[in-house]
Amino acid sequence: MTQVHPDHAETPDPDPAPMPAPVDILILGAGWTSTFLIPLCASTHVSHAATSRAGRAGTLPFTFDPHAPPDPALYARLPRAETVVITFPITVPGASARLVEAYRAGHEGAGRFVQLGTTGIWAGKDDPSPRWVDRHTPPDADNPRAAAEAELLALRDTAVLNLAGLWGGARSIRRYVGRVAPTKDALRNKVLPPSPVLPIPPTPYSPHPLPYSPALHQTPNTKPPTLTRTRQGSLHMIHGSDVARALLAVHAAFARAAGQRFVLSDARVYDWWDLASAWSAGERSEPGERGKGLGGGGEGAEGGGEKGEGKGEQAAWVRELMDEAGVRALPRDAGLLGRVLDGRDFWRVFGLSPVRARLE
Repeated sequence: MTQVHPDHAETPDPDPAPMPAPVDILILGAGWTSTFLIPLCASTHVSHAATSRAGRAGTLPFTFDPHAPPDPALYARLPRAETVVITFPITVPGASARLVEAYRAGHEGAGRFVQLGTTGIWAGKDDPSPRWVDRHTPPDADNPRAAAEAELLALRDTAVLNLAGLWGGARSIRRYVGRVAPTKDALRNKVLPPSPVLPIPPTPYSPHPLPYSPALHQTPNTKPPTLTRTRQGSLHMIHGSDVARALLAVHAAFARAAGQRFVLSDARVYDWWDLASAWSAGERSEPGERGKGLGGGGEGAEGGGEKGEGKGEQAAWVRELMDEAGVRALPRDAGLLGRVLDGRDFWRVFGLSPVRARLE
């Protein structure tokens, strides 16, 4: 007869960790957007959960490796959600499908997915001419984020929101004026390069002949805290509170978004010359901003502080450039600004309007 010594008795496995309760919305990657989305979910009684790499501040630990095969146990520990919001960028071929399929495999096929993208996929590398861009415009062919978004949209119950420049909270576009326009030449480049064809005669506003370009004198037919270094004079923005409202709208009426991408902006076009003139960085000071530089997303108060606004070098440079280019008033015509986004579709489809519809 075989006896088992008490010291060698098998220890029963500890009880497995309880599965988290189902939620309405799961946020993969609790970053800046979540600081607006989580409070809105709470105030509207939408149940939610969020992840972060370290599981900080009440979030669930989760790290997505786009190159590695999915770990089923990692996805099984996430709550079952009606809508899953992916806030981080995906650029690796096949990674979007792996993420969606791994989550659904652990939750009996559940989960509608919204990827937060960027309007940077329409940077105009293939066509630098001035143009209106909307959600149906083909993105740059070599953009890896656009390719990953297309891969996601090929799956069932998925949608993409391509976000314009983000502002709100600690992100203030005012702090970017000095970074975007550190020199007069940098401001000059915030306009389409004129083609050397016919000179236009001098005017009282432009004492020297200027090269003529049809693009500068005809209306075309057809980002910042997420900033790009291009010869674009336009800027398009969306406030964090409107991003949160848009996500809840998609969650509540997902059938309107399924298989679609939308440009998400405040439906306005801003002119960098206009902003640089109004928010010249030279002597301006805001509460909490001293010693923090002009970088967006830093700590410190947003808004306030009229001291010195409009008195820095940028305002003077803009005046000189207006004279040189024959621009009589700001903002300039959209035909002068390069790529211009048409962000109306989302608000029309969901019957909403942005509530923070002008930069402050």
